[in-house]
Amino acid sequence: MNHDAYDDNYIRGILNGVKSIAMVGASPVNVRPSYFAFKYLAQRGYDMIPVNPGHVGKNLLDKPFVASLADIGRPIDMIDIFRNSSHIMPVVEEALKLSPLPKVIWMQLGARDDAAAAKAEAAGIKVVMNRCPKIEYGRLSSEISWMGVNSRTLSSKRAPVPTQGMRLSLNRTSVSGGDTAASDRAAKNRNDLA
Repeated sequence: MNHDAYDDNYIRGILNGVKSIAMVGASPVNVRPSYFAFKYLAQRGYDMIPVNPGHVGKNLLDKPFVASLADIGRPIDMIDIFRNSSHIMPVVEEALKLSPLPKVIWMQLGARDDAAAAKAEAAGIKVVMNRCPKIEYGRLSSEISWMGVNSRTLSSKRAPVPTQGMRLSLNRTSVSGGDTAASDRAAKNRNDLA
């Protein structure tokens, strides 16, 4: 697998297919990126499990922290690794001891370990590196564009905020990954000028 570029259908298939996500390196500190990603994915209906030995005894959005993947005690579909690259191989090795194996190992932005990815893929696990599931979900569902980010449309009207637990379809496609009239018009106009 080419881990430098992922097909949208590969990412979409993962995000549509997983239900439970163990986030290794989750933080209860509400200004940390892992907190934002955890909260966002939980609000989209994923069963989130925070994994961080330094926070056992605490909760993250009413979900109790566990010290390790082995402490979860139930099958998990995806492991989202929110650690730097030097800590990935031990997490993958721990994941390979689980029964059943997870379907996906996802390494967050800035995290990449090709040897760990090869080891996981040899066991039949899908791998994504250097990507954020929060960002990919927002991009593929057009939620980023829907909220007014990169819509190429200036307006003083504020978009309505999604309701709790609302999930937009991940099956929308266009030139920029989302089906919006404004982005499609901009892409067409750009092509007409070229």
